[in-house]
Amino acid sequence: MAGEKITSLLKEYSESHQNPVNENIHWVCVPLIFFTIFGLLRSIPVPESMTQISPLFNWANLILVLALIYYLVLSVPLFIGFIFWALIVSLGNEFLFQTWGQPTFVLFSIGVFALAWVGQFIGHGFFEHKKPKFLKDLQFLLIGPAWLMNFILKVVKY
Repeated sequence: MAGEKITSLLKEYSESHQNPVNENIHWVCVPLIFFTIFGLLRSIPVPESMTQISPLFNWANLILVLALIYYLVLSVPLFIGFIFWALIVSLGNEFLFQTWGQPTFVLFSIGVFALAWVGQFIGHGFFEHKKPKFLKDLQFLLIGPAWLMNFILKVVKY
């Protein structure tokens, strides 16, 4: 993983993620939080003039592109890994949105989002006994997914 900044951020994030139970909770909850945040963003209506430019335009995809740029600045391998995750998030949310309709999709996203955060706080409070890093710096809301992606990239030896 290239880059001093990403190495430093991942190291700092790891400091409050040493307990194996908390780590396992993060493997479930962080992707669910990421997915549902973008689901909620997908649910925000888009001006018709924007959808005429591209039917793919929605607030979730716009923010997803900005997140990808952030990961590109931090690390090219992370960026490449997140392209695949971004496709899953975007296509998965679009499928659920189209299948269930906005009201059901919003309720689903809020429910899963809330349960995943409960899981995160259980992991930190009962197992790790350390505060989540994002309470110190909001940037760590994007480092959590990067921390997981970093493990995946190590496994595939990228």
